[in-house]
Amino acid sequence: MRATNPTGTTGPASGFRAARDFLLAHREDYETAREGFTWPRPEEFNWALDWFDAIARDNERTALWIVEEDGTEARLSFDALRRRSGRVANWLRGKGVRAGDRLVVMLGNQTELWETALAAMKLRAVVIPATPLLGAADLTDRIERGRAAHVIVRAEDTGKFAGVPGDYTRIAVGGTGEPGWLAYEESAGAEENFTPDGPTRADDPLLLYFTSGTTARPKLVEHTHTSYPIGHLTTMYWIGLRPGDVHLNISSPGWAKHAWSNLFAPWNAEATVFVHNYTRFDPARLMAEMDRCGVTSFCAPPTVWRMLIQADLTALRTPPREVVAAGEPLNPEVIEAVRRAWGVTIRDGFGQTETSVQVANPPGQPLKTGSMGRPSPGFSVVLLDPHTGEPADEGEIALDLAERPVGLMTGYAGDPERTAEAMAGGYYRTGDIGARDADGYITYIGRADDVFKSSDYKISPFELESALLEHEAVAEAAVVPAPDPLRLSVPKAYVVLAEGWEPGPDTAKALFAHSRAVLAPYKRVRRLEFAELPKTVSGKIRRIELRERTALGSGDEYREEDHR
Repeated sequence: MRATNPTGTTGPASGFRAARDFLLAHREDYETAREGFTWPRPEEFNWALDWFDAIARDNERTALWIVEEDGTEARLSFDALRRRSGRVANWLRGKGVRAGDRLVVMLGNQTELWETALAAMKLRAVVIPATPLLGAADLTDRIERGRAAHVIVRAEDTGKFAGVPGDYTRIAVGGTGEPGWLAYEESAGAEENFTPDGPTRADDPLLLYFTSGTTARPKLVEHTHTSYPIGHLTTMYWIGLRPGDVHLNISSPGWAKHAWSNLFAPWNAEATVFVHNYTRFDPARLMAEMDRCGVTSFCAPPTVWRMLIQADLTALRTPPREVVAAGEPLNPEVIEAVRRAWGVTIRDGFGQTETSVQVANPPGQPLKTGSMGRPSPGFSVVLLDPHTGEPADEGEIALDLAERPVGLMTGYAGDPERTAEAMAGGYYRTGDIGARDADGYITYIGRADDVFKSSDYKISPFELESALLEHEAVAEAAVVPAPDPLRLSVPKAYVVLAEGWEPGPDTAKALFAHSRAVLAPYKRVRRLEFAELPKTVSGKIRRIELRERTALGSGDEYREEDHR
């Protein structure tokens, strides 16, 4: 397949273009792609300067298309984003942002988010993505452990930083009357031509993602100027993106999947990033916008797919050519409902914040119900028996570091012990369990630890338990997933009360209120039960027993929606 702009990518980007064009040419030929693909491994590479600016110069095709709930929209060409991000980079540099500085970016799906992402890359600043859902406690953690020197946030969120200590540059998007905050809009007057002040080493850090763990505070996943920009060539391949496509990915800013499919994968393919902003999900409206705007590829988490099939899918007159899902396996009923209505089959993929797509069903390949597919080009995937540590047909999904993929994190920033544990024995260990069949297809079984997902958000029981223990009524707590027909699961807490507190609706109401006050909305406890906690001889909580008990249902359960 011929690229839309075959010239202008020389030097560090030439190997990147060659690898990208190889995957485009073999997008439906998995065997050839697996055998012939090799990762470009440049010594110096800056995706924003060497790739994006090269394909964007004088390119008036739409790069970013945002449709708001009220019908207003913003459309920016590749060249407009090149120029606007150049202005932002120059302005930020004038405000003291330097190479290696860490920058918290907490914006919604707005043009400034993409401008800032490109500008930060050009400056060689390290971006710490953050969802606007975060509260002061989470932000304090990100500022302190992330060693952030600057923050860029929506004007309406500046108040969250009133109690967040630190000597960091404060920049507000959308106007500000707050003392000490700079107005992002001033960047519009800066020079658009950006000249870097030094080369970008391929292994220079680019992104720091906070992600949940089971027994500690959130981990800091570090990615470089190659591990995500180049690594997401496999994401482009899995989705089946082509130059000129209009790609819709439903994901919230601040999470890794947003960078996967709302930044790197589509612009690697020279496709348009399409976003429909809404406050409440409306399947009919979404499909109407997909029709009107000519969406050709669509990625959504399983929660969204489950909502969509409750609507009349035939309302979408021109279905996307490619439809994919990631987060957890989709059940056969959802896949079949979409196939009947749209004539296309949802293709699963598997990856993590720590990686790009490791295992996937790319276009044109036979699908097996329930399977995530086969290893992506450039990934050597091994299943390690949990008892012997040896390769097996069922076990922990791991990546062979003897053939280290570019799309793998550097490690966990500031935590060499955790990094060494994850990379032990010559493998990167995902913490997920899978089974491989005779044809090489891998089926996901579950997490090796206690982290679970709710509405596609990863939830750490430790984090929620720690929050509950801050309340004087709670002596002990254990959080497990409770089945939910829409969100897959929701957090349920088993609570042992402190002396002087009695179980009942009043105490439940107080704990739900506490949960809402100290936790981000996607984390808060939705179910609660007062009970003793099963423990091992050594005193460790046996969450497996609680998960089994929760799956069977309980008559003594309190629900948040009933106790507000």
